[in-house]
Amino acid sequence: MKRVILIFILTSPPALLAQNLTRGDYARAVSFLWDNVNNKKAYNLSLSPNWLLDSTGLWYVHFAPAEKTYYLVSFNPLKKSPLFDHAALATQLGQQLQETIDPKSLPIENLLYKKGDITFGSKGKQFKWTASTSQLSVNERPETPNHSESRSPNGKWIAYSENYNLFVKSTATGEVKQLSTGGRKNYEYASYYGWSDIIEGENGDRPRRFSAEWTPDSRYIQTNICDLRNARKMYLLDWSIDTLYRAKLLGYYRGSPGDTTVVHLVPIVLDVQTGKEYRLPMPRIPHELGYSFDWLKEPGMAIVHHNTRGYHRANLFKVDVTTGKQQHLYTEESDTNIDGFSYFLNESKDRLVVTSEKSGWKHIYSIDLKTAGVKQLTSGSFFVNAVVEVNKDGVYFQGWGKEPNRNPYEQYIYRVGHDGKNVKLMTPEPGNHDTSGSPDRLYFTDVISTPQQATVSVLRETKTGKVLMELSKAEVTGLIAMKWSPPQAFTGVGKDGKSTIHGLLWKPTNFDASRKYPIIDNSYTGPHGQTVPRTFSRGISINNQALAELGFIVMMVDGLGTAGRSKEFHNYSYKKMGFNLEDHVRAIRQLSKQFSWIDTTRVGIFGHSAGGYDAGHAMVQYPNFYKVAVASSADHDFRMEKAWWPEMYMGWPVDSSYHEQSTITMAGNLKGKLLITHGGIDENVNPSATFKLAEMLIRADKQFDMVILPSQRHGYTGQHQLYFTRKRWNYFVEHLGGSEPIWDFPWK
Repeated sequence: MKRVILIFILTSPPALLAQNLTRGDYARAVSFLWDNVNNKKAYNLSLSPNWLLDSTGLWYVHFAPAEKTYYLVSFNPLKKSPLFDHAALATQLGQQLQETIDPKSLPIENLLYKKGDITFGSKGKQFKWTASTSQLSVNERPETPNHSESRSPNGKWIAYSENYNLFVKSTATGEVKQLSTGGRKNYEYASYYGWSDIIEGENGDRPRRFSAEWTPDSRYIQTNICDLRNARKMYLLDWSIDTLYRAKLLGYYRGSPGDTTVVHLVPIVLDVQTGKEYRLPMPRIPHELGYSFDWLKEPGMAIVHHNTRGYHRANLFKVDVTTGKQQHLYTEESDTNIDGFSYFLNESKDRLVVTSEKSGWKHIYSIDLKTAGVKQLTSGSFFVNAVVEVNKDGVYFQGWGKEPNRNPYEQYIYRVGHDGKNVKLMTPEPGNHDTSGSPDRLYFTDVISTPQQATVSVLRETKTGKVLMELSKAEVTGLIAMKWSPPQAFTGVGKDGKSTIHGLLWKPTNFDASRKYPIIDNSYTGPHGQTVPRTFSRGISINNQALAELGFIVMMVDGLGTAGRSKEFHNYSYKKMGFNLEDHVRAIRQLSKQFSWIDTTRVGIFGHSAGGYDAGHAMVQYPNFYKVAVASSADHDFRMEKAWWPEMYMGWPVDSSYHEQSTITMAGNLKGKLLITHGGIDENVNPSATFKLAEMLIRADKQFDMVILPSQRHGYTGQHQLYFTRKRWNYFVEHLGGSEPIWDFPWK
């Protein structure tokens, strides 16, 4: 027997043998985690500008291997200088805290800057630095804004709610007016439903919510009646509280697809002078659809937007709230869904700019509010991601896919004239451009990068796009010293046989092209977005490199059905989300023909939330292809989800497609290794579907693994996130890589 085994080992291709991992391999993986890279081995991978409210400048933090510097950029004249005297502040802060403070690494947080003075927190205390005297003093904690009241623009009234009704109080005399009288519990004026309004116990109260929007002339208040009378709850049990030996019952109002027993909103307007209540000529709608109001210059006139259930229609009206008369401005309709419809009211409030996919691509249309005339401003085979500014010079927008021979997901900034002519590229440098504008929109910061191109952040002039100043540049010598190389871009052909799909591959730093590597699909097919990183920082922060170090190729790809391309491209997922992974399977097979080091007999997948649905569904939809999966916090059956998301992408009313694409109904197809996890008190994606999937897997006599994190919500944090990461890594190490996992490795 021993001789037979020896002959087998010697004649087997070395590339196919499992590579036993060491603590050094795990240490290398840990070293690539975002928390161990960002501003430790790589610096200035992104930039967060803090604009001064008067638009005279901005401040930001610049990082270097041995120094963190706060800079102020002033516009008139253009100048960059330290935000404060770092050495002097460090000395005085050290005296206050009775410890030595390094001026190159100031332990400050929540910094606010105003006219040269700054306030900040440090080591649990609050401080103020006065620029004129260069003195540090202990500061009182800033007052927490009172979100239970709203002051009128003219400062004469304060609106608030009491006993489920709306009141106003004079700031001059203290006079109180009760504007509504019909409010009661579960039929509540000036309220709304918060996404995470957790109720403790069966008869507990939800958190108090207040909403009141004043008209510019302080005459009217727009608000809602929040109607919970027929709404039903979802439930959670919190087993994680140390002092309790019975689980705490938690509930929250949440409708599932097709439910009529949901929280509704009734839009109303109240006249502060007369107390008259105006019911707008619009139906009450489920709270997640909502209404948006933008007040015009004419008294009592507003632009109102709302969606219909199922997201087949979005409406824009001009409404006179005092008479109830409404003028139809625009309707967007779709046989599939309307995803990402938006509008922008210009500063003079005489023109609306909307984004629409009715041409087959998302483009910009302008609506004259006087004539209700509609004009298309952009056209062609590219995607308008968002309108960022409308002024006299034109409409500024984020565009994807307009530049030839570049990645269609790279974002650029453009300006188009109000006549639809003279489209100008404002950010011509190749790469993705993430921008942020000053309050007066005269300047913007531009963070330029790709997953392969290190970040450069600059300040630009809005009108011309001219670069005025380089603010920071990524420093990545620490990464290079770790033998890191950026993820490898690839393209493939989608399931329609014509569309180019784009993705990235992460390889271990000790990559050996003579080996065969298992490949792991990091999936999130949306379909409300796209998931492949567009920026240098995201290519690192997503932690795929860390997983690759354990002996894997990690892949991400955006297939047909995801957003950001044509409407036809996006529609592939409508009512067919169970087939979104078809392009992932195709991509891996195409890659294996191109690269001999990809082993298609060992394919894994993981994902969280909708990506968790992908991972779990992969094991039952493609049981002969995907061999190992980790599905976390997943919506395994859309009928058990919150209403709005499945109704947008799976349709409304609920039909047989929900049943046919449920992972739960297909549980008997499981062949490979599946780990399902969920946070015990996840109010976003209720854990009920994970429990139901487990029940059906048991009934089908299928082996699987399950981890419940009792204290966690939809996102895992702290020690629980580390525990889950360790569990996920080792699940792939053991079942896909064929190695003996190591549990007790350190995280630093």
